[in-house]
Amino acid sequence: MTLADKTIAWYDANARDLPWRQPDSSPWGVLVSEVMLQQTPVVRVEPAWRSWMTRWPTPAALAADPPSEAIRMWGRLGYPRRAMRLHACAVAMVANHGGQVPSDLDELLALPGIGTYTARAVATFAFGQRHPVVDTNVRRVVTRVVEGQPDAGPNTTAADLVAVEDLLPSSASQAARASIAFMELGALICTARAPKCLLCPVEDICLWRASGQNLPDGPSRKPQRYAGTDRQVRGLILEVLRHATGPVPRQRIDVVWSDDVQRARALAGLVEDGLVEPVADGEFALAGDTERPGG
Repeated sequence: MTLADKTIAWYDANARDLPWRQPDSSPWGVLVSEVMLQQTPVVRVEPAWRSWMTRWPTPAALAADPPSEAIRMWGRLGYPRRAMRLHACAVAMVANHGGQVPSDLDELLALPGIGTYTARAVATFAFGQRHPVVDTNVRRVVTRVVEGQPDAGPNTTAADLVAVEDLLPSSASQAARASIAFMELGALICTARAPKCLLCPVEDICLWRASGQNLPDGPSRKPQRYAGTDRQVRGLILEVLRHATGPVPRQRIDVVWSDDVQRARALAGLVEDGLVEPVADGEFALAGDTERPGG
């Protein structure tokens, strides 16, 4: 059996029961999940995804609301520009694709803010196409099993895409199954710091396991600090605006953080990113939320 065959068989018996993997999940549901899962663990994404899809089951439903509502619904998932990206995608789909998620890879890549990974993931997982889908988990599996090294590099390269494509079955449906299976194996078994090699379905063909090499000391990536960063201040400012029903005076924003320079920098960054809009008289509001109630 090939690496793909072994991993698919393991996946069929051990895959997590996630809502965006269900047969009745729409391509829109897959796209929403892929954007939410970027830099956010599944345990936090699942309830957010369910709430999002209940409110906006189609791109047209989201496009009909202002972007401020997407930012509000995003809550504390982090990196809220992803909410703006989903809203912009929904608007583009309504304008250019009849309100549907396009199946063509080039058309997916042309959507606002959709990069190589997300476009390939949607084409593969939503439409069953044959594309190499390479994230951190997949790179780690391939690096260990095929190359015999303990860790992959920090970024996906063209060589990674070629290496994964060479491992995919020729059948599009089986290739799509292999892609999600590789990803799940890296997430659950072939983990970065505590791989469960004795439970791994490909232990017998893993070159890293055969080499007897140990994992390097320390994390392969330096954890990102959050406390005290501009990201934290941006989150505090957005929290104020999310709970407001209209523009908010600067004074209410000023109380969230004592460092005037850092707070001003964070606010300016939110405006530059299009998440927040300045309003007359020194007030601020979420993007698309500048109308006062009853105004």
